[in-house]
Amino acid sequence: MYTDGESIFYYITVMNEPTDMPSMPEGSREGILRGIYRFKKSEHKAKFHANLFGSGTIMHEAIKAAAILEEKYDVASDIWSITSYKELYKDGNECERWNMLHPSEKQRVPYVTETLKDAQGVFVAASDYVKALPESISQWFPRPLMALGTDGFGRSEGRASLRDFFEVDAKHIVVATLTALMRDGKIKADAVQRAIKDLGVDANKPNPMTV
Repeated sequence: MYTDGESIFYYITVMNEPTDMPSMPEGSREGILRGIYRFKKSEHKAKFHANLFGSGTIMHEAIKAAAILEEKYDVASDIWSITSYKELYKDGNECERWNMLHPSEKQRVPYVTETLKDAQGVFVAASDYVKALPESISQWFPRPLMALGTDGFGRSEGRASLRDFFEVDAKHIVVATLTALMRDGKIKADAVQRAIKDLGVDANKPNPMTV
């Protein structure tokens, strides 16, 4: 940017977990730059559908959750990467402002709304950050969003234990997805209860936000 005289800043988010960088999916460049793209479309033929949203290293947990949902619960799960909640939030608010000030003109549609307009099934987002981050763009989702995040006090622990403690690991993503399907009237509560037991989720542990 200095050599070419660009008026722009680039930022790099560094995390302390080794990650193999996958190839860029065809046609995903715009989505990567604007904040969201579909990382993988499910090829599983199922009665139920879900959309799992991950960011950074939590993408690993979303991928694991998608495999569990397809193998054990017959839920076809598309996986989406959120590259920037901030960009999606800015775009959504810009559209809202423009629409408010130009009521007689064609109304603009937020990028996340346009991207997800044809997505089937429930929406579940998991983040290394607090739930408020994915929830900040939930108003522009076609349907309600279940958000998981690391709300609570900091901890010094291994990754697996921390993700279990903050309820953002694969098994909690699975439970959140099944809960969303239940709320959507697709499955019964006892199916979610069985999954909680089968996955070893402690339903009675203290809320990490209050510990």
